Amino acid sequence: MDKVLVTGASGFVGQFLSNDKRAQKFYFLSQKSSQNSNWYKTKDFSAENDINFNVSLNKISVVIHLAAVAHKYDVNEDYIHKVNHKAALGLAKQAADAGVRRFIYLSTVSVYGNQAHIDINVELNPIDYSSKVRVDVENELIKLGSNTGMEIVIIRSPLIYGKGAPGNFGTLLKIAEKNLPLPLGAINNKRSYVALDNVIDLLITCIEHPNAANQTFLASDDENISTSNLLKKLTLAAGKKPWLLPVPVSLLKLIASIIGKKAAVEKFSSSLTVDIEHTKKTLNWKPPITLDEGIRRCFK
Repeated sequence: MDKVLVTGASGFVGQFLSNDKRAQKFYFLSQKSSQNSNWYKTKDFSAENDINFNVSLNKISVVIHLAAVAHKYDVNEDYIHKVNHKAALGLAKQAADAGVRRFIYLSTVSVYGNQAHIDINVELNPIDYSSKVRVDVENELIKLGSNTGMEIVIIRSPLIYGKGAPGNFGTLLKIAEKNLPLPLGAINNKRSYVALDNVIDLLITCIEHPNAANQTFLASDDENISTSNLLKKLTLAAGKKPWLLPVPVSLLKLIASIIGKKAAVEKFSSSLTVDIEHTKKTLNWKPPITLDEGIRRCFK
């Protein structure tokens, strides 16, 4: 196995990757201190200090870059640019100068904007600042790879779920455990998600796979589910009986507009399906666990 460096080790994906048996010899970078000999502390990602990963890249063959601002809605655009753009490209340039063979960047399907269906050929259309930054980083990484010979691998992921998930999915887990009544029983949309285990497996596959070089991949469980059915499955996995009220979506949106929650309802009720045929064919890969198993592991 190549000598691998992972950033964002204390994040949701990074923590899980650090516990994977296949990653026992990886090196991890984190803002948090650790007693593990293969963990290194980065400088604080504060607004006052320039971000410098301050790590030796000598003999590192592959970098997996996970460090990013996510699930934090109170940060300003300057901070998002500092962490998600400046730090990412700074590290990539350091890696290229040090002779790193491959740089794997975990991106997001939000770069496509409000598309109902996504495949690898769909045109990018970011609509918020954070997504635009992601597109800029992707483009700069590809340019850097072309100029230096460092292989660039980009993985675009929908919402990643698992035990201890942050953000919106974390909220859904809490709702399922408390079995709170929700007026979301009539939402018949289709959405793609990706289990933490499946993201980790895809990242590890891309470390050495020859066909991954200079490719962009989409990730998902290769299954689609409605918001209503997702909540039912989560509640059942939590050992409770689902309690979803079939309120018409049109009425939900009307009420949400009145109380200032329209965006949240739009997100819950809209469709977003991710086609991963390019990923499966190029890498001869398929998600190792199903959506049902991924949900079960949220409460394991």
